Amino acid sequence: MGLSKLFSYEFFVGMRYTRAKRKNHFISFISLTSMIGIALGVAALIVVLSVMNGFKKVMRTSILGVASHLEVTGSNNTLSDWQTIVASSVKQPHVLASAPYISAQAMLSFDQGVQGAIIRGIQPAAESKVADLAKNMKVGRLSDLQAGEFNIILGADLAYNLGAQMGDKVVVMAPQGQFTPAGVVPRLKQFTVVGLFSSGMQSYDAGLALIHMDDAAKLYRMEDKVSGVRLKLDDLFIAPAIAKAYSAQLNSTGDGESYYISDWTQQQGNLFKAIQMEKRVMFIILTLIVAVAAFNIVSTLVMAVTDKRADIAIMRTFGASPASIMMIFIVQGALIGIIGTLIGAVVGVIIAQNIGVIIPFIEGLFHIQFLDKDVYQISEVPSDLIWSDVMTIVIVSFILSLLATLYPSWRASKINPAEALRYE
Repeated sequence: MGLSKLFSYEFFVGMRYTRAKRKNHFISFISLTSMIGIALGVAALIVVLSVMNGFKKVMRTSILGVASHLEVTGSNNTLSDWQTIVASSVKQPHVLASAPYISAQAMLSFDQGVQGAIIRGIQPAAESKVADLAKNMKVGRLSDLQAGEFNIILGADLAYNLGAQMGDKVVVMAPQGQFTPAGVVPRLKQFTVVGLFSSGMQSYDAGLALIHMDDAAKLYRMEDKVSGVRLKLDDLFIAPAIAKAYSAQLNSTGDGESYYISDWTQQQGNLFKAIQMEKRVMFIILTLIVAVAAFNIVSTLVMAVTDKRADIAIMRTFGASPASIMMIFIVQGALIGIIGTLIGAVVGVIIAQNIGVIIPFIEGLFHIQFLDKDVYQISEVPSDLIWSDVMTIVIVSFILSLLATLYPSWRASKINPAEALRYE
């Protein structure tokens, strides 16, 4: 009971000191500056980390919408007994679906335009189960790829660079040559554009074309072979463990063929590691902003202690302990940190949740573009607010604010009442 009463007294006095109008307006100005600095730092931290989380989420969704969680290939990037792989893979734990594919390089030509691209031969029904390409179709359908009709679906940027539109005839040149009396010439085949897709990833949209797997087998003379089998898992984060276990199982069959399994972390892992590292670095840098603002509280309290020397002496005379005096100024400084942190958290959360509206407004107002699609792979600023990040930021800000109060509060507790009242 005595402890709660003491705390109530210290909290009450600390609140009065925080709200009281001072003769020295400079102290009030520094207090306000500290509070605003903490709020800005916390808001900036929340917004920046939310944008980086959003960027990571969009990149992962876009990449895995076209790529796969796992890919099984053989030596020389070919699989002969791929039907067995397809049948056995879906029996593996956590594997939801599998789809064979043929992948090879090609030159695409239309009118005067020529572009290099990756040709991916797919079975549309099976491919829809392992990737989100069907959801990314801007025009046409994935099912429009029919065996023997030599249709092609282009990435939106690839079609733009070629100048090709729906219904146009695009010439696909395979690098594997064929022998003629005139020498070795590349194999050519005309395909009809029946669809366009946009994954949100410039590298795919500008460099990938889809055809039916049977047409790809004829163009690249794969016969009954494929380049590999793509697998989709129920949890993309366990892909490395599944790849390791399934690789050991396949290579222990003793059929004489070597199998190689790669997961999405091997194909795109460096990108996500770089994003995570950048997020950590930005957290440290922006935390320093909060720290600088928080330690402005030191200046505020030092001047407040000087300004309240007579009050401190009187309270000591009436029996206030040094610990009580120290707690009063800790409360005063902590209130500045708490108010600034809460304001910053609220503002940061509001901005992070509405950044999809705020950024386009700023871009339209000043006629600028924050993200160049050719550089950043995406053209819109994403945001993914993670509440655990918000809590971490709030706790770190509060701790820094609390630490900043300790020294000036300790100095206040050491004031000698007689010395303080000598010239009053």
